[in-house]
Amino acid sequence: MHLKYIATYIAILLLLDQAIAADETREAETAESKAEVLEQKAAAEGSNKPPSTTEIITKPEAQAVDPVGKEPLDDAVTCLSRTIYWEARGDGNAGMEAIANVVMNRLGHDGFPNTICGVVQQGREQGACQFSWWCDGRLDDAEENEPYATAKEIARKALNQQLTDRTSGALYYHRHNASPSWSGEYIKTVNVGKHDFYKPPGDAAK
Repeated sequence: MHLKYIATYIAILLLLDQAIAADETREAETAESKAEVLEQKAAAEGSNKPPSTTEIITKPEAQAVDPVGKEPLDDAVTCLSRTIYWEARGDGNAGMEAIANVVMNRLGHDGFPNTICGVVQQGREQGACQFSWWCDGRLDDAEENEPYATAKEIARKALNQQLTDRTSGALYYHRHNASPSWSGEYIKTVNVGKHDFYKPPGDAAK
């Protein structure tokens, strides 16, 4: 009889685990669907209308996407989160938000793709990636749970248009200890964390 109780208890735990996993899968799918709509709106020129309540990605939904940072880079939340993580995970929230700002500023801007994954992965085919982490030859999986969870929360807010643009419309950036040739041709807008941010002369923020 004792063994029967144990078997029943284990069966209940397994059913609960399956239910939780199913809920997380649904939340992730919902987040990815909402993100696709939100990035399309953000890419549309002059579209600054805040998303409706039903369009906003919730925190549980965003956190359910790519839970351990090892999924393929084929949706907006993952592409944006992984970029924030790899470019500024040691820069604090301000630095991570600034990287998100640049990606969102590029979205739909002249010369840049209309999807977040397109923005992040731009240039690989020419061997000149816009974001170095994307084609540096290293594994792109996230390595630390807490910073990656923070990156996903910032990505969520960016897609929801809930972030202030810390970069004043910047489209480019580089680390303090770098001096790329292009930086002399652009206007420096701000310094955040370990990066300097720039935009082309006369370029207005969206």
